[in-house]
Amino acid sequence: MFVCIENSSRSQIAEGFARKLGLNASSAGTVPSTHVNPLVVNAMREVGVEISDSAPKELTAKMVEDVDLVVLTDASIGGSLPGGLRRKMRKKVVEWDLADPQGRSIEEIRFIRDQIERRVNALVKGSSDAGA
Repeated sequence: MFVCIENSSRSQIAEGFARKLGLNASSAGTVPSTHVNPLVVNAMREVGVEISDSAPKELTAKMVEDVDLVVLTDASIGGSLPGGLRRKMRKKVVEWDLADPQGRSIEEIRFIRDQIERRVNALVKGSSDAGA
């Protein structure tokens, strides 16, 4: 499971790449947006990953219980999670520190997208680059 604040960009990108690799991936946000960032949808379409049907979801304790791994796409999210969720994630969290694509140009979003793709690939391969 990939988690960001709004579940409109970073976590949606990561979920899209993970699903492309055949994983049963999901994503959610701590304060979900009403829609996925349209520039992110376009940037993902450019690399053959369709996420236009995706919708932001709110992170729940049940979601955390049902997954093997939680990737926080922004390391600062961990401190804002309710204590119960933090405890449930304790042994299965990877923290990334990625820039938020919100309000950025398509070129910047492509750069962030490519960073996320590399990290998802490293995560699947079990590489130490997955947590960087």
